[in-house]
Amino acid sequence: MKNLTFLGVTLLSLTVLILPGFNGKKQDPEVKYDETGCLYTSYKGLVMAGYQGWFAAQGDASDRGWHHYQKRGKFEPGYTSIDFWPDVKDYPTTYKTAFQYANGENAAVYSPYDESSVDLHFKWMKDYGIDGVFMQRFLSEIKSEKGKRHFNKVLANALKSAKKHQRALCIMYDLSGSTSADMDILVNDWNELQQLFALFNNRENPTYLRHNGKPLLAIWGVGFNDNRRYTVADIQGLVEKVKGPTKKTAVLLGVPYYWRTMTKDTEPSELLHPLIKSADIIMPWAVGRYNPTTYATVSGNTLAGDVAWCKANKVEYVPLVFPGFSWGNLKNSPTVYNQIPRLKGDFLWSQVVGAKQAGAQSLYVAMFDEVDEGTAIFKTRKEGELPLNGDGKFVGIEADLDSDYYLWLTGQATSWFHGKKGYTAQKPVRKK
Repeated sequence: MKNLTFLGVTLLSLTVLILPGFNGKKQDPEVKYDETGCLYTSYKGLVMAGYQGWFAAQGDASDRGWHHYQKRGKFEPGYTSIDFWPDVKDYPTTYKTAFQYANGENAAVYSPYDESSVDLHFKWMKDYGIDGVFMQRFLSEIKSEKGKRHFNKVLANALKSAKKHQRALCIMYDLSGSTSADMDILVNDWNELQQLFALFNNRENPTYLRHNGKPLLAIWGVGFNDNRRYTVADIQGLVEKVKGPTKKTAVLLGVPYYWRTMTKDTEPSELLHPLIKSADIIMPWAVGRYNPTTYATVSGNTLAGDVAWCKANKVEYVPLVFPGFSWGNLKNSPTVYNQIPRLKGDFLWSQVVGAKQAGAQSLYVAMFDEVDEGTAIFKTRKEGELPLNGDGKFVGIEADLDSDYYLWLTGQATSWFHGKKGYTAQKPVRKK
């Protein structure tokens, strides 16, 4: 038997290590640490969601006001960027707003700046069986002192809760709004986070996601043709810097949906495919690329070819799925409320099935907490139980579903990707 040294003590080889913070209770039967104390050694087999974490509330400690809730400096009826309203009945700390329900009661929201709110989210991940999240880190926001302070605090909250609830966590930089000159800001920030949070210390952060034996970093916004102020060549240089001469970091690239054919949403750059081949994983952005009517045709012409290309080029492929889409308040247009309807989970499940049939081994779910664009899977208010919004409105979870339904359905997808039998193209039925 192989001996190993852990916390200064030489032990016989064990299949499960007792880590600091383990409370002696029976752990999840699927939880297995490797001999270094790392819990998540690969993205393969995992279902993870994106986590925005960019909201702030008037009265929390962030000093950012109603950040990402407000519009044009106001958060009151007629002035908001969110379409879905969070269901906050389980939150220890909430913040009353100027919005009211039909009975005159003030509606409240939460802030991820509060540790208790983030901890509740990670508890939900564990309760419903979702593997974890990619913590979004918006390069355009962390350039400011206040923005960086916000995202560092939310990340600190998340790392603590990920360890507590044994959920996977990975950092994802979003390049939206960035320029070529900002790439070094990302490199410096990434190096700073490793030191500030002891990010890859397995005793401090045993659930930080690894892939191919290396810590994983995700970079989103690569190769889009929407007039971004940086180039594919900039990203190639960025990837080389974060990997380093010893290739110490695994990299996931968030790319356009039509990256393989370099059409529609993709910049036709001769550098794009070589860049993708240098990555460990790619995740194409599918939000808004299809709806319930067009999904079968669009995915049928895309998924299998994408998976085959990636397999031939030794790049992992992770498809994105999303429950629906709505941005009427963000765009100030009633025509885009519920633009891509959820259909009581039928739309989400059809994408899960499509990914399975194409041979995908993992999923990225957009998003855990995105109420601005209506892709959130966490608990939100139902139709008929929403605040009033002047001449506008809010979009709710379907009235005959529970507010946690999309957490539950995502958990079912996770079980399927973990290898549990009994799942089919027929959406699972929730037992009462």
